Amino acid sequence: MIGKINQFEDVRQLKLRSAAAISECGSSFSDVLHSIGDKEGLQFSRHAAERVNQRGIEMSPSFLNDLQSAVEKARSKGAKDVVIISDRGAFIVNVPNNTVVTTMSGNEMKENIFTNIDSAVLL
Repeated sequence: MIGKINQFEDVRQLKLRSAAAISECGSSFSDVLHSIGDKEGLQFSRHAAERVNQRGIEMSPSFLNDLQSAVEKARSKGAKDVVIISDRGAFIVNVPNNTVVTTMSGNEMKENIFTNIDSAVLL
């Protein structure tokens, strides 16, 4: 139970810390997280949220839904750790925790090696 409480605290702090980050579509990453935060949907680790903000990766509600769908497809196939590759970048997701653990932009994917991944989904 303590782990669950810490996870919720991390998400709450993630939302507070990302409030200043405005995406290209005009919505803040914080607003997008608030719109999905109370659901049992995809979560972002503090590290992943910082990378999204630093790398200027556009996060819209529809894109987050696409990510969640990709995670659900991977889950149905028994995946534990998946890389989801899209035109916006790569998202490493721990499927059992439903958590994006890190991200990278398209340029950063070049010549990188993904380790400890058991599945990949292309969006």
